[in-house]
Amino acid sequence: MRRRVRIPVVAGFLLAVAIPWAGAQDTRSAKPENFSGYAEWTRGRTLIVDGQRVVANPATKFKSKGFPTLESIPLGHEVGVKGIRLPDGALLATEVEAKPNGVGMFENDIRSATDEMEAKWLQDGAITEEDDGGKERTIGRVVTAGPRVERVQRITRRILPPYVDASRIRVHVVETKGWNAMAMGNGAVWVFTGLLDDMSDDEVALILGHELAHYTHEHSRREFKRAFWGQLIGVGAMLAAEALTDDEKKQAGVAVAAMAVMLVKRNGYSRELEDQADRVGMRYAYEGGYDVSKGPSLWTRFRDKYGDENGLMNFFLGSHPQASDRIKRLTREVELNYRVDAAR
Repeated sequence: MRRRVRIPVVAGFLLAVAIPWAGAQDTRSAKPENFSGYAEWTRGRTLIVDGQRVVANPATKFKSKGFPTLESIPLGHEVGVKGIRLPDGALLATEVEAKPNGVGMFENDIRSATDEMEAKWLQDGAITEEDDGGKERTIGRVVTAGPRVERVQRITRRILPPYVDASRIRVHVVETKGWNAMAMGNGAVWVFTGLLDDMSDDEVALILGHELAHYTHEHSRREFKRAFWGQLIGVGAMLAAEALTDDEKKQAGVAVAAMAVMLVKRNGYSRELEDQADRVGMRYAYEGGYDVSKGPSLWTRFRDKYGDENGLMNFFLGSHPQASDRIKRLTREVELNYRVDAAR
């Protein structure tokens, strides 16, 4: 049962938004917005995409055959939306495009690589990483049972969106003092005991939601793809050279892929993907019944502990956006999507 939180900015909302009501709002001064994600929840005529409440009116253009309304779009489908923000924070769609979520470029490669890494860490009983010199260091011992593991499993079950196969998600606890969590591209999520010991369930849910969003929205694959093509720009002439044999071209391609992986590991996710994980992760926590108004204060805690430049790690152990910027964006997200007057 959803726990109702009586605070000025949070309430359980998301009942049906009537089409005539959506069309009656004054949107003349609203700035157009574009975003994309997955159809993750429906509440009457409201569709949740990218953590946002999307509504429609008779003027909304549905550009995909077979999906003439928001509620006709199956959960898990990719959705692109153009629209304007209504006074209550919902987005009135002017255009909607939907399609099935297919297998993207490098998706199977990312899954295979992370499967191997997860298996290694579980076999070793600890998670490790290599420093810049190639030397391996241990981050922490893997905890396989006990109250902490059960707590993480319970929270994860509550916040997982309905279109995601729960059997694909595996949560692991790592014994170390840092405030950290990370998600792999294969559905493995790792949570540090330092974080669990110092955080409330609401805060853990926000962090787990953020990491799960990295997985559900395939951020590892998207970042790898971006890095891969960036590397190809530099060596494209070499790969295309007629003097190279097929084997040499294949070896060169493997080398480019390796360089791309290192680039992602060094730089982490882009600001755009981190922002999306914040928005979507907050929605996951909310749908699980947790108090998402604690999002801004959670990142204030991280800023106080680690400074403005660092915070949680993602799978590639990269830096996140500045905590101060993140606090501002999460405060806005609470205002847009989780106010009392947005409850419907």
